Amino acid sequence: MKSSLFLKILITLLLGSLASFANTQPPPSPIELVQLQDDIYVIANPAVPGNITVLLTDEGVIMVDNKFAWDYDNVMAMIGDITDLPVVYVINTHYHGDHSGGNERSQADGIVVVASENARLKMIEANQPGLPDVTLDEHAFVHLGGKVAEIFRFGRSHTDGDVVVYFPEHNLLATGDMFTYGNDVPQLIDYAGGGSARDWTKTLDEVLRLDFDTVVPGHGPVTTKAELANFRDSTVRLRTRVREMIAAGNSRGEIENMLRNEFYWADLHVQRGLDGLIAEVQ
Repeated sequence: MKSSLFLKILITLLLGSLASFANTQPPPSPIELVQLQDDIYVIANPAVPGNITVLLTDEGVIMVDNKFAWDYDNVMAMIGDITDLPVVYVINTHYHGDHSGGNERSQADGIVVVASENARLKMIEANQPGLPDVTLDEHAFVHLGGKVAEIFRFGRSHTDGDVVVYFPEHNLLATGDMFTYGNDVPQLIDYAGGGSARDWTKTLDEVLRLDFDTVVPGHGPVTTKAELANFRDSTVRLRTRVREMIAAGNSRGEIENMLRNEFYWADLHVQRGLDGLIAEVQ
C-alpha cells in the first residue's frame, strides 16, 4: 500500500483541525509561489496545508483559502513580495482548518472572509475562530478592481459546505478539497461534515459544466480540467467497488483493505468515511 510522510503529516494535522485548534502549534510550513498568469498565483506547499489562489487587482487582492493559522505570517509576507496592495477578501472553500485556519488573523487585518453558510455552521459546531463575515447558499460574486471571482456551491461532496471559485477571465477554477490531485491526497468523504460519496459525482458534473482549462486543487499540483474529469470518474468507481463487495458479502475489514490498496485511503479516510460510505451505497 502506498504510504508517505506527506500523508502521515496530513492525517495528524487534519485530525487536530477537525477537533479543535490547539494552543500548541507547529512551525510554519514551507511554501512556494507559483505564477499561473500575469495576475494570478498559487501559494503551494509540498507538505500539508491546502493550496491558496491569489488574484491581484489594482484595488487589492482576492485570496482563496488561507491555510492554518500558523502559516498566516509567511503567506502574507509572500503576497507582499508581489504586491503592495492589501488582501481585501479571502474565500474559504470549506471549513477544515488547513483551508480556513487563517480566518481570525485575516479579520484582525481587516480582510473580509467569505464562505458558504453551511461551512460557517460547521465552523460554529467545531468551535473554530474566525467565522465568515459573508456567506452564500448557492452562488455569489466577489468584485474587486474590475475583476471577479465567482463562487458556486453545487451540492455535497467532501463536506456539505464546499464551494468552488471560478475566475472566468482566466479560465481557472479553484476547487478546495472537492478535488485533490495525486495518490498522496485521495478522496476524503467527511460524513461528519456533511460529505456524500453519492452526491459528490453529481456535484462534479455541475462543476464540469463551467468553462475553464486550469484547475487549482485543494491539495496537489495545479492541473487540468481533464484530470478533474478523471477524478469525477474515480468517485463512481469507488462507489461501485464498495457496492459490489457489499453484494458479495465481503466484511467491513475487507472493504477497508480494498479502499486502502486501490484508492490509497489512510487512517483518516477510514475514520471519517468508511462506515458512512458503506451505509450510503447499500
